[in-house]
Amino acid sequence: MTNILNWPDYNVSQVHESKYDYQVYAELKYPPSFCIHCYTSDLVGFGKRTEILMDIPMHGKRVGIHLNRKRFKCQSCNKTFYELVSRKDEKRRMTKRFIEYIERESQKRTFLSIADDIGVDEKIIRNIFQDYCEREEEQLKFEMPKWLGIDEIHIIKKPRCVLTNIEHQTVIDMLNNRNKSTLLRYFTKREDRERVETMIPNATIVIDKFHVVKMANESLERARKAIRSQLTPQQRRGLLKDRFVLLKRKHELSDAEYLRYSGWILNYPEMGEAYELKESFFVIWNSQTRDETQQAYYAWLRLVSPEMTRYFDPLIKAMGNWHNEVFAYFDHPITNAYTESLNNLIRVMNRTGQGYSFEALRAKMLFTEVFQKVKRPLYQRDPIPDDALSVFDMAAEPQIVTNYGSSISTLIKEFERDFKSPISLTKSAYPR
Repeated sequence: MTNILNWPDYNVSQVHESKYDYQVYAELKYPPSFCIHCYTSDLVGFGKRTEILMDIPMHGKRVGIHLNRKRFKCQSCNKTFYELVSRKDEKRRMTKRFIEYIERESQKRTFLSIADDIGVDEKIIRNIFQDYCEREEEQLKFEMPKWLGIDEIHIIKKPRCVLTNIEHQTVIDMLNNRNKSTLLRYFTKREDRERVETMIPNATIVIDKFHVVKMANESLERARKAIRSQLTPQQRRGLLKDRFVLLKRKHELSDAEYLRYSGWILNYPEMGEAYELKESFFVIWNSQTRDETQQAYYAWLRLVSPEMTRYFDPLIKAMGNWHNEVFAYFDHPITNAYTESLNNLIRVMNRTGQGYSFEALRAKMLFTEVFQKVKRPLYQRDPIPDDALSVFDMAAEPQIVTNYGSSISTLIKEFERDFKSPISLTKSAYPR
């Protein structure tokens, strides 16, 4: 009979096919040659038993292997044992390749859909996937970055924390939430946390200026909504597309947009004042040094009238509360823009994943080997002796492989390839 299992060390005696299943009856082809206790070869048969192992689906049907497992007795030590089944998983009545199949599918599908297909409880799928994640966690040692990016993304009904290597533009982890206790636990476990220059333990915290200038747009938006709320329906119609125009930089306005903008501020001076405050705040960040930027900010602050303060107050308070962290950018000019791109990628993956769990999404991004940015050292040749023609040895010193995490650009390219169309994920870090 054809070996339907494709295992050369097994004999298949029967195959029963039903509407949903294959029942395969098999046994090991070669008996053990020595006792597993004393390693002598004086063995006799001592019964048998049948075990049912689940195997990978075949032709869209579930597969169960009825394994005829023989028992042997050693004539030397008088102990008994069942023949070893190397293809069986150590924890479950499943083949190793079946476990690997579940691990792969769990990164692409929901646990429930896999459970329905293969005929096991969803909890078993979840436990197998958890074991896989724990195993990968132990094996993977992502380099703790010198510049650590920390950002928040809201996916699968909860805010999550994304950690990136800003210098190498990679993702090093995704945490289930962004709570302080969760971050502390994460960094406590990292023995290499001292590497971080911009976070731990006495490092400089740098707030990405993207988030700062973003607050200026939010202030303008508050002003626009407040002004609109006081107008008649007819006046509001005259402000058609005002949000789109006002959020653009002045030098980006087309002639038609600038003409429209000029008409609005003539009729609504408050709107023009808020817009000019937004524009002048952006100009601050063109400064070259920390001192120059701080002086420009203080000058801008004096321009904010009492009427405008109610709109720009959240920005002003944030600048006051996080003064050192905001202006630290000019001492450490690093940006978290790639993390912002990553967040867009995660959102797209989440939407198209059709029921990804957070764990599956995290595993797909972190544990897929082709996504990882790895630096492997070049091996050095020992000097060739004078009396040798072409003999060389590798360096005796152990070589260190550095894994920086999953490359954000590679993730984006892979995702675009899967969907056979370009996906615009990167964005300018700051309004120009």
